Amino acid sequence: MSTTPDWTTIRQDFPLLERQVHGKPLVYLDSANTSQKPAPVIAAVDDFYRQHNANVSRAVHQLGSEATALYEGARKTLARLIHARADELVLTSGTTFAINLVAYSWALPRLKPGDVILLSRMEHHANIVPWQLIAERSGATIRVAELTPEGALDLDALWQAMTPEVKLLGLAHVSNVLGTINPVADICREAKKRGITTVIDGSQAVPHMPVDVAAIGCDFYAATGHKLCGPTGTGFLWGRREHLAAMPPFIGGGEMIREVRFEGSTFNDAPHKFEAGTPNIAGFVGLGAAADYLQGIGMSAIQAREAELLTYATEAMQSIDGLRVIGTAPGKAAIISFLIEGTHAHDLATLLDLEGIAVRSGQHCAHPLLQAFGITATCRASLAFYNTHAEIDALVAAIHKVRKLLV
Repeated sequence: MSTTPDWTTIRQDFPLLERQVHGKPLVYLDSANTSQKPAPVIAAVDDFYRQHNANVSRAVHQLGSEATALYEGARKTLARLIHARADELVLTSGTTFAINLVAYSWALPRLKPGDVILLSRMEHHANIVPWQLIAERSGATIRVAELTPEGALDLDALWQAMTPEVKLLGLAHVSNVLGTINPVADICREAKKRGITTVIDGSQAVPHMPVDVAAIGCDFYAATGHKLCGPTGTGFLWGRREHLAAMPPFIGGGEMIREVRFEGSTFNDAPHKFEAGTPNIAGFVGLGAAADYLQGIGMSAIQAREAELLTYATEAMQSIDGLRVIGTAPGKAAIISFLIEGTHAHDLATLLDLEGIAVRSGQHCAHPLLQAFGITATCRASLAFYNTHAEIDALVAAIHKVRKLLV
C-alpha cells in the first residue's frame, strides 16, 4: 500500500460502519472497547468454516492439515507484527488469560512473603486482579506507582518504588482510560538493571502503533485480538524463551502433552504446552487475517492517522462549555475520556446513543484510576484509523445538543 493510505477507501472495508442506529448514521467511537472488523477478517473466518473446518494437530487427513497450517500461520503472522519468533508466542483467549498464565505459571512458584509486585495506578483490572490473587496465595504484597495530575506515570516516584523487594512489574503500554503512552522501553531497561521481571499489557498499543518486543526489552507482553480488528476470544502472550521453557503448564489436557500415563505425563514444548484443548481455530485464522490487514496499511501510518484525528477531536471538543478531559499527558493515544459539568456520564452516553454516537461510559475496568481522579465514571471516545473528521464533528454537535437537555 502507498505511504499515504486512502482512508476513505479503507473505511469501506468495515461493513458495520455503514449501518444506522436509532435512524441515525452510526458513529462508532468505542474502539478501545472492541474494534470493528474489516471484510478480509470476516471472509477469513467464513472461508475457514466453509472450506477447511477441522481440528488442529490431531489428524493426518487433508482438512486437518489445512486447519493446522492456517492456525500456525496465524501464529507466525502475529509474531511478525510484534517482531518476535513464532515459538515465543502463546495463543490465548485474550490479555486476561495471558496475564493469568504469567501469574500462575511464572509468578506463583517464585514469589514468597516479603516480595513485592509493583503495579501502576492506571492498570486495567486484568493487570490488577490476577496479581491480587497471587499475592494472597504467595504472601507477596502489592505496591502502586502513582501518576502526575496529567495522567502520566511519575517516573521519579516509579524509580524510587523499584526497591530490592520488587520482583515483578505489571504495566500498561497504553492506558485504556487516559490514552497515556508509557515509556515502556525506558522502564523495562531500568527494571532489568534491578532484576525485576516485567509484564506489559499491550492491549491498547498493538492495534494502534508499531510494537517491537525486543526493542521494548520486557519479559512478557500480552495483547488481545478483538481490539486488533480480529475476532473475540483471541489474543496472545509473548514471553522470553527461557521463561516459557522454565514455566510449568497452566491448564492441563489434550494437545499440550507428549505422553500421558497414569503414573505421570510429559509435556510439549512451549508454546504448545500452554495451549490445552481445542483452540479457537477460526478465531485465530481471523486474527491472522487482521494482522495481515493492519500490516498492509502500515502500523506507522495507522499511528499517524490516529494522532491527527486525536488532535482534531481535542481541539473541536474545547468548544464545549463545561467539558473536562481526564488524561492530558503529552503524546497520548487516540482516547478521550471526558465529563460534562452537571451531567452524569451514563446519561450523556445514553442520549448520545440516540444520536447514533457510540461512546463508552463507566469506570472502564479501572476503578482505582478513577478513584485517584475523584470521579465515579467518564464518557470515553476512542478513535481508530477508520474514523473520520465528519464523525468527530457529529460527536461535538451531538454533545452540544444533549448538553442542553442535561444541564
